[in-house]
Amino acid sequence: MEEPAEIRLGRGQRLLEAVREDLDLFGVAELEERIEVLQSEIARVRAQIERKRAGRAAADALFSSRPA
Repeated sequence: MEEPAEIRLGRGQRLLEAVREDLDLFGVAELEERIEVLQSEIARVRAQIERKRAGRAAADALFSSRPA
């Protein structure tokens, strides 16, 4: 008998689920840990944004420097 296929979540779905969690169920230590994880994720996302901006700026510079 085959196992049911794993359900694929949409991009960002886990984040949306985490945001909807009832925070009353968490203790102070768990909430502080959650803040640390979220701050780490914010830093990771900001770094990715900067990499993408740098890549875009490099591409723009390359293609805009060509003679017309």
